[in-house]
Amino acid sequence: MYLTKSTKEEIFAENGASKKDTGSAEGQIALFTHRINHLSQHLKKNPKDFNTERSLVKLVGKRKNLLDYLKNKKIDRYRSIIKKLELRK
Repeated sequence: MYLTKSTKEEIFAENGASKKDTGSAEGQIALFTHRINHLSQHLKKNPKDFNTERSLVKLVGKRKNLLDYLKNKKIDRYRSIIKKLELRK
């Protein structure tokens, strides 16, 4: 499995307040980004996997909603997570 408990804790420790801080927007965005990257690689190998494609689109939408929330509420946190994860060019 590509996403183990230790991987999640590592992602939340790097981007959230602590490894147990699973509810922060930054932690969730980082987790979604990790999953999106994994699904993108899978789709490059398996282009006809339409269920995975649908899951990828849903994850991108969830991440976009969280990014919009941060952009409207806490612009400094938004800018830091964008820079850290290199989401915008």
